[in-house]
Amino acid sequence: MRKLLYALAATALLFTSWAHAEPEFRADHPERYTVVKGDTLWDISGRFLNNPWYWPEIWHVNPQVANPHLIYPGDRLALVYIDGKPRITKVATSDVVKLSPQVRSEAIDTPIPAIPLDAIASFLTDTRIVSPEELNGAPYVLEGEDSRIITGAGDKIYARGEKPADRVGVFRRSKEFRDPETGEFLGLEARSIARGTVAAEDGDVLTVNLNKSSEEVRIGDRLLVNEDRRLTTNFVPSSPDQDIEGVMISVDGGVNQIGQYNVVAINRGEREGLKPGNVMAILKSGNLVRDPVTNETIELPSERAGLLMVFQTYEKMSYGLILKATRPLAVGDKVVNP
Repeated sequence: MRKLLYALAATALLFTSWAHAEPEFRADHPERYTVVKGDTLWDISGRFLNNPWYWPEIWHVNPQVANPHLIYPGDRLALVYIDGKPRITKVATSDVVKLSPQVRSEAIDTPIPAIPLDAIASFLTDTRIVSPEELNGAPYVLEGEDSRIITGAGDKIYARGEKPADRVGVFRRSKEFRDPETGEFLGLEARSIARGTVAAEDGDVLTVNLNKSSEEVRIGDRLLVNEDRRLTTNFVPSSPDQDIEGVMISVDGGVNQIGQYNVVAINRGEREGLKPGNVMAILKSGNLVRDPVTNETIELPSERAGLLMVFQTYEKMSYGLILKATRPLAVGDKVVNP
């Protein structure tokens, strides 16, 4: 009974400390900062906070900022105190700018992103998770024009099956994801190879003109509806609304060690409450050691080794970008609330 009471007390204390967690400012945080080209919201957050995913909670909206998440190169940010609480806000600049006799132009409608978008662009626009039935039932490439077995942008290909749409994407079967703990099927990754337009139909044979390709199109590749996804640039790092625990099940690129800005897949998704922008802490699995006294095999405690941000969610799984890695990471490492 006493052990039970101790456990309940410890749990209550842990919950209380979690519920009252607040943004922690770095000891060396600046009082003011000028946004520069190439900055990301995550970079700027890390200059002020120990826990950057709390950025939305310390941002102070003022009349100069219509959307608190849209800041641009040249904007000046300042740490101020409102009702005794520290807040970050955009301030007007009083600097005098000397004009030189030359033309300078820069787009003013492009805010800084939360993360480096070029690292995940292909996943946001093309790569998708499908069911095996969906991919197996899709039209497949027979060959290219003039009996070519490999084709690309500017070429013509022939495929067989029911036309999915006028504009199609060419996809190749990639990884099949299963939960390493339960064995549950999570999804099949269809990797985007090319895009094209159906130019003609002859029964169930389709003629497709390829207008874009990232790899050579091969016999057997599948045609799916071309989804013109809008490229999301307003990821706002945040902590999940509920406790979530999972593992990294794959890394893009076939590398062994996972580091900053690698794309990984995790075995948790929309049904567990994950949303784009959610930040997860990565725990490096502890080593297995043999107890010198009992001869038992003991697993050492997991240690925090990095952070990832979820950017694409599906029902049973998600893709995330490694934002920080303090040591080499690997498939199988745990992910938990930050």
